Amino acid sequence: MTQDGGAIIGKTLAARGVKQLFTLCGGHISPILIGAKASGIDVVDVRDEVSAVFAADAVARMTGIPGVAAVTAGPGVTNTITAVKNAQLAQSPLLIFGGAAATLLKGRGALQDIDQISLMESITKWAVSLKTVNSIGPAVEKALDLAQDGVPGPVFIEVPIDLLYPEDLVRDMLMKESGVKDAKNLGSKALELYMRGHLYRQFHQPHVSIVPPILESLPPKPNLRGPHVDKVGSLLREAQRPALIIGSQALVNCRDPEPLADAVRALGMPTWLGGTARGLLGRRSEIQFRHKRSAALKEADLVIVAGFPFDFRLGYGRSISSRATLVAANLSASEMKKNRRPEIPVHMHAGEFLRALAASVGRSLGPWDDWFETLRDREAQRDQEIQDQAKAPSELVNPLELFLKLEDRMSDDAVLVVDGGDFVATAAYILRPRKPLSWLDPGVFGTLGVGGGFAVGASKVRPGKEVWLIYGDGSCAYSLAEIDTYVRHGLAPIAVIGTDGSWAQIAREQVPLLGDDVGTVLRRTAYHDAAQGYGAVGLLLDDPSKIDDTLDRAKEVAASGKPVVINVHIGSSEFRKGSISM
Repeated sequence: MTQDGGAIIGKTLAARGVKQLFTLCGGHISPILIGAKASGIDVVDVRDEVSAVFAADAVARMTGIPGVAAVTAGPGVTNTITAVKNAQLAQSPLLIFGGAAATLLKGRGALQDIDQISLMESITKWAVSLKTVNSIGPAVEKALDLAQDGVPGPVFIEVPIDLLYPEDLVRDMLMKESGVKDAKNLGSKALELYMRGHLYRQFHQPHVSIVPPILESLPPKPNLRGPHVDKVGSLLREAQRPALIIGSQALVNCRDPEPLADAVRALGMPTWLGGTARGLLGRRSEIQFRHKRSAALKEADLVIVAGFPFDFRLGYGRSISSRATLVAANLSASEMKKNRRPEIPVHMHAGEFLRALAASVGRSLGPWDDWFETLRDREAQRDQEIQDQAKAPSELVNPLELFLKLEDRMSDDAVLVVDGGDFVATAAYILRPRKPLSWLDPGVFGTLGVGGGFAVGASKVRPGKEVWLIYGDGSCAYSLAEIDTYVRHGLAPIAVIGTDGSWAQIAREQVPLLGDDVGTVLRRTAYHDAAQGYGAVGLLLDDPSKIDDTLDRAKEVAASGKPVVINVHIGSSEFRKGSISM
């Protein structure tokens, strides 16, 4: 007796260590949800399919295991497009299942039947539509491997509805809907025989291997003791002003970040962390710097860029002195050389490269006392500027003062999820991730709307830990409905919404440059009341004298297992004037 496709998917995912499946229900995919639950996988249903993929993305980043989402056909799939593209650019390994019309009905006008493969091919590493039940298990195995191999990214499997339900049920449904069941005329009899043959092949045809072309072109696993490692080690021993930049890719597929953190500490060079790498060295570290990176890169004589592209965040490579020896380690050969060609390109996993480099050079590096003193003086100066600006009087809440107090109150195992523009970018100067894999931002795509789904995923990965979701009042509206998901699934993140009634990051430049605020004006909406309507606890903070009490109250509520929204009415600030990226 053949298994139904939903059971096969559930068992295959469970065997590969998948703990959660994120979804929004639909008739096309119901057996996937049932099969996953029966295999011990936690099925988490959200309020928008895009949040299901964002939640899966958070799981992938925090656990090193591919995140998994299942969405229904048609609009269910199209609703995920932004999140899938975000994962592709962030290089997150994901598996997305999409429902589809029955194989015999595709292209004939069935409910929600569209060409999903064409939509997904350009934003995934592999997009495939399955034809037989026996192909499901091998396809899922191959997809999970491919999501993590080479440059990680999302993969898409379309599973027609008639591959998911039990054979007898599918046969009865198709015969009945086609009108050939118990038919007497010759034409109907012929159609019935054709359909029975089709169904037999669909459920019993042996699996034929599906080989994605990309698998054939993956680079061989690099030699961790290759000459590039020793060469960089020699350069590092001679350097007077070295700098290390670590990006998200150094932590992809990472299940244990501590060996990488130990390697970076052993290297002992001035280090800046970006994206998912934030928090790698804990809340504070003698070698980690957070400010004045561009100034340091202009003066450094050796710069190692590990898993970070030369994109707008590094001035397209121009932020790095032309006199410095540049080393770049990256899984992507093209990304490693885009905009700026390093003197030493290292085509391998950036985290593995840093571990190999630390093993090669030992602990006899430095000292770089004068260089560190210069950098620490700049760091202290910038921190003091922030402290001084936090004391500036405000008609409402000064966002700098808010974040300085939040920084002192977050728990030692807190997770930070950020979703917004001006308010979030201000937070990034002050809030320090406590541990590795505890900072979630959209990545290079700069996507608004990640917050609700990211917080769902983070709360599932770290049950009982503080999850702080930093929202702008513009970005929060994308996923505020996921508060309902928190309540239904017993999750308790704390959302802090910086409300200034504006798309401030855009207005900050649009108004002075073009003299008009059109399209940038919002209301100081009562988001705390909306939160209460969804079943959370809503707190209004519009008085600077109540910051401490409000934060403490939010922590207390979250510790009791209830989600919280703090609607913070913030005053205007010039802290980030001239900082817009385009």
